Amino acid sequence: MAERITGIQVHEEVVAGESIARAPVAVTAFVGRALRGPVNRPVTLHSFADYQRIFGGLWQPSTLSYAVEQFFDSGGTTAIVLRVANDARPCTLDLPAGTHRLRVQALQPGTREYLRAAVDYDGIGENETDRFNLVVQRVRTPGSEHIEDQEIYRRLSVDPASSRHVAAALAASQLVRVAGPVPPVRPDVVTAPGRAGLAGYILSNADGDDGGPLSDYDIIGSAAEATGLFALGGAESFNLLCIPPPSRDVDLGPSALLVAHRYCRDRRALLVVDPPSAWQSAADALAAMREWPLASDSAFMYFPRLLAYDKLRGRFESFAPCGAVAGMLSRAAGQSPLWSAAMDEGLLRPGLRPLCAVTDAERQRLAAAGVNVLQALRPPAANVPPACTLAGAGAAPEQRLLGARRLTLMILGSVERGTRWMLFEPSGLSLWRKAEAQLSSFFASLDEERAFDGAPAEGRWFVVCDERINRAGERDRGVVNVLFGFAIGRAGRVHAYLLTHRAGGSRIKPVTLNRLHGGHVRGEILIEDEELPPLVVEGRG
Repeated sequence: MAERITGIQVHEEVVAGESIARAPVAVTAFVGRALRGPVNRPVTLHSFADYQRIFGGLWQPSTLSYAVEQFFDSGGTTAIVLRVANDARPCTLDLPAGTHRLRVQALQPGTREYLRAAVDYDGIGENETDRFNLVVQRVRTPGSEHIEDQEIYRRLSVDPASSRHVAAALAASQLVRVAGPVPPVRPDVVTAPGRAGLAGYILSNADGDDGGPLSDYDIIGSAAEATGLFALGGAESFNLLCIPPPSRDVDLGPSALLVAHRYCRDRRALLVVDPPSAWQSAADALAAMREWPLASDSAFMYFPRLLAYDKLRGRFESFAPCGAVAGMLSRAAGQSPLWSAAMDEGLLRPGLRPLCAVTDAERQRLAAAGVNVLQALRPPAANVPPACTLAGAGAAPEQRLLGARRLTLMILGSVERGTRWMLFEPSGLSLWRKAEAQLSSFFASLDEERAFDGAPAEGRWFVVCDERINRAGERDRGVVNVLFGFAIGRAGRVHAYLLTHRAGGSRIKPVTLNRLHGGHVRGEILIEDEELPPLVVEGRG
């Protein structure tokens, strides 16, 4: 058995009767190349010190490392980092075993994975000639005594029939795997050079490789194999996605941009798009936006790029802004609600400044084209257009306005997560009443905080959970449906959704409403959906 110290994770589920907690709005996922750390496995971080410990800190070939640093420096609080690699190779470590050797290979690729191992026979009988104890450590630097991680395996065996066979035991290791055949004899005891009787260590070989610059294919990965971008499926949820450019002089390609946008749309997240490096002025951006290929309410962009001090090069350098933008939005969300005008300022932290100046007139023209503007100084409120998505000028306000889109996604995420308790209770009148009361309380609290202020005074939201949308056949299968809707924006358009909880997963999908009374939610609303019969409900608010 491996002895390993790990943290304890506690996951709380909302139960019937509890209020619905508002989902986070600025958890940011990052995908890119890193100096070290796990590949294709998302890791949640809460500081740049966490990133340094796990992924090795700043590294010139890694635009990801600078983006994460700027995220936390700009006020970001929670990041999910996914390391991807292009032909990176792990180092190996050889343990002598008589005239043979036991070779193990690092689990994490790269030249900065410094491992060492020790073998002893403590507590093993003289007749147990196949048994040995193994200690594997990750150290900060070669020859260092700073141990970052350690695993201890007792009473391993080279006998393939043993339940403690070394290959099977190391299959659960977070540091190494057996590489190649297991020798017929156990590894030799490792002693310190010139110090007989004292334990020593064998260091890993210098055969690791950091791999090459990332391509679009490395970033996209495979949905079937859960690699690249699709490895984020291992993270429960995130709100923003940043994919920094593959290198300092290469923009993210259109294939990766398209797949990332679709992935965000499916995950109810938003893609932070970096302006191309060729956009050196507002005129460049305005000209290029005439042919911009991606129109989506699941993506948004801030212009221009940033000038920031590069600690490794010792001078100011140009950087893609996605990390700083996500940190800025995270900071703003901690100070003001999503529907506040303060969310539109685009204000950078000291130490970061825009690559080029943008006039008030250019800011308005860029906003009309779907591009937000970063600024080092707070401008007069009258000169700040609302932050927008890349949905396009013809899109509805709730799709075009970034604050409205983030509010919608927050509501959907909160409702889905906060009602999972329904899976554990029989569908019926008692559950339906609890569900209606819980969601009504949630929407009422948002209404009290003026989240729906742009909508008409009456009928800002509604909730329905009864036998009309929970038919007998579905109830028998343990399926629970909840219909809810809310209005965002001055147009007062009601957005209705059908939430379905069933064994194996939950789903929220939009449904169509025919408004019959002057566009107001109050009164009769006909729900048109292929899975539901026509239904009339009463709006509230």
